[in-house]
Amino acid sequence: MWRLNWIHPFTDGNGRTSRALSYALLNLKLGYVIPGAPSIPAQIEKDNSHYIKALEMADAAETEGNVDVSEMEKMIRSMLAKQLLSVIDAADGG
Repeated sequence: MWRLNWIHPFTDGNGRTSRALSYALLNLKLGYVIPGAPSIPAQIEKDNSHYIKALEMADAAETEGNVDVSEMEKMIRSMLAKQLLSVIDAADGG
């Protein structure tokens, strides 16, 4: 997500494109559509503050000559957990 946003190839829609592409690639890598809701892209759309912070932190690292997307990784892990937890909650009837 960060790298495509950093390259910024389009005049509009870079964030939406990078989020959709990243989510599609995650699903492809896993070999199935990740169950649960809200999805990672939907969570980012609802509240993008952590997403913006992660992008800014990766940008700051890049200006120092480093690639550090650890904050983005933490954000994705947390959002993925929330998405999958909804499946467990649904199975429990909650």
